[in-house]
Amino acid sequence: MDAPQTLAGWLPEAQSITVLSGAGISTDSGIPDFRGPQGVWTKDPAAAAMSTIGSYLADPEVRRRAWRSRCDHPAWSAKPNSGHAALVTLERAGRLRAIVTQNIDGLHQSAGSSSELVIEIHGTMREAECLSCGLRTPMPEILARVDAGEEDPPCADCGGIQKSATISFGQSLKQDVLDAAITAARSCDLFVAVGTSLTVQPAAGLCLEAVEHGARFVIINAQPTPYDGLADAVLPKPIGETLPHLVDLACGAQG
Repeated sequence: MDAPQTLAGWLPEAQSITVLSGAGISTDSGIPDFRGPQGVWTKDPAAAAMSTIGSYLADPEVRRRAWRSRCDHPAWSAKPNSGHAALVTLERAGRLRAIVTQNIDGLHQSAGSSSELVIEIHGTMREAECLSCGLRTPMPEILARVDAGEEDPPCADCGGIQKSATISFGQSLKQDVLDAAITAARSCDLFVAVGTSLTVQPAAGLCLEAVEHGARFVIINAQPTPYDGLADAVLPKPIGETLPHLVDLACGAQG
């Protein structure tokens, strides 16, 4: 299949587009992905323990390392890039159904995407959550305590263990968030997976939900994914160039 020619033919027909975004969309903003050649876990496999709930709960040293990592996370200084901006353009054109993001960095909202349309399926690093009482606190407040010398700051209300309000390995997704993501996948006519390895479930399974409910399916990712054979088009090209081009094609009929 000549993917560019085919895309040019049917992208303008898409009226309801759901995007699944992964770490690859944020690499141009200076945030490394996890599984790519320069990924966080590729370069430091031990770092995965900080994202595993069992290790996090059982080992105070893992928690201390996690809090230091949160303080130094590149997302605090990162700016949205052309890929994020393209999705804002798509929203303003009235063609965006939803952004289901696996990212926790908040860059879609920083770029101008409406919070109502961004489904953070793996949570957000912008807040901390107590694992005992559920108290949510803006992350900068907790990081200020870390900077002041608290290596593993407990919950101010109950003294419980806190972590970022993200979904770690071994934790269940929030059911209402997952339901919203499934609805967004089932109710679109075009599903675009951007910068995701499509190896983490249930997020990756949204591709199948979309296709089974009649959507066309496009993958933009540097590395092959397990869902390439299901896609109508696979574009292993730079996201910062490719996604804006696809948005131009999708919105061209209105331009």
